[in-house]
Amino acid sequence: MPHNLRKTRKRRGSRTCGWGRVGQHRHTGSKGHRNPGRHKGSWSYVIKYEPDYYGKNGFTSPKSLKTVTNTINVEKLEVMAEQLPTNKEGDRPIIDLNHLGYTKLLGTGKITRPVIVKVRSCSKSAADKVDKAGGQVSVITQETEE
Repeated sequence: MPHNLRKTRKRRGSRTCGWGRVGQHRHTGSKGHRNPGRHKGSWSYVIKYEPDYYGKNGFTSPKSLKTVTNTINVEKLEVMAEQLPTNKEGDRPIIDLNHLGYTKLLGTGKITRPVIVKVRSCSKSAADKVDKAGGQVSVITQETEE
């Protein structure tokens, strides 16, 4: 919406409108090599050199193929063994991470208590730390879940 405080409105009638010499900005127009000109002045360039400039290309994988990995670290297992009501096999509590919504066990932190962990996938360092503490990691496949 035009208003009376714009610079161009203020300089109307001053012959050069603040551009100095009279012909300084004459015949400039807009730049024709940018994307807005692809359908206009340089359309023959698009036809000749870039015929695939417009349109969708490539493949987007469906969202159903992208799995969400919910991870948990080894350091949380000791707290879970104390707080959660878990089954026990001998003196070692059984923690079913798959039932709790976790899909992968990672190896950050330390564990000192022996626990049995059921999870879909596990990093090598996490499995080593649980084994050194006297526990066991059992990897569950989707077939054994059902």
